Amino acid sequence: MRFKPCIDLHGGKVKQIVGGTLSDDLAGGSLVTNFETELPPAHFASLYKRENLPGGHVIMLGPGNEDAAVNALGAYPGGMHVGGGINPSNARKFIDAGASHVIVTSYVFSGGTIKWERLDELMSVIPKEKLALDLSCRRVDGDYIVATDRWQKLTKEKLTARLFERLAEYCDEFLVHAADVEGLKKGADPQLVSLLADISPITTVYAGGVRDLGDMDLIEKLGCGRIDATVGSALDIFGGKLPFADVVKWHRERNAE
Repeated sequence: MRFKPCIDLHGGKVKQIVGGTLSDDLAGGSLVTNFETELPPAHFASLYKRENLPGGHVIMLGPGNEDAAVNALGAYPGGMHVGGGINPSNARKFIDAGASHVIVTSYVFSGGTIKWERLDELMSVIPKEKLALDLSCRRVDGDYIVATDRWQKLTKEKLTARLFERLAEYCDEFLVHAADVEGLKKGADPQLVSLLADISPITTVYAGGVRDLGDMDLIEKLGCGRIDATVGSALDIFGGKLPFADVVKWHRERNAE
């Protein structure tokens, strides 16, 4: 199991946001922000590079974040994925800017269903090895349903082994935010972690609710060591109480060569 760091961007700034409060309201009246800083995204990307933590993700939450994302990618070339509004017209731009992968969700899950022809279109622009799919979800009547557009729109797609098997033919990795607990720092979603371990045939990163190393241990156990995890709002570098240094140490102990 690996720790995958993150940089969340909103309005061109590094922020940590309670996922369930994101909306299309650009004024942000309903937005709940755990953390905001004037430090540039490159500051955090450089930190991840220094600690040798590849495979993290830069997420653009809404418009106005492309320059900030490029700033982060330039500080850690080949070390981070980027997602948020990615489509065939801009995917190559971010790869050329230094992204190891582009993360796609809304473009593929258009109108509430998977548009397989759009996956084919993406693969005509970038190779499978450069594509990650965001299957972030909300729990509805015991099932996990893919949610798009900053986790506000439910699709008709349920997380199942069949779905993961088919989509794995198009991508190198899955990123799954548990939108219901994202940013709350009240613990990971154990049912979702267990489900991901059961159904995902490729590298999968879980995000949402991690508050301490106990949650990392739980994800490691329930995920059978195969589900990676990211930590956001709980980290001291984002205003939380969990020392980033402790998480790095935890990661190194499990991935010593």
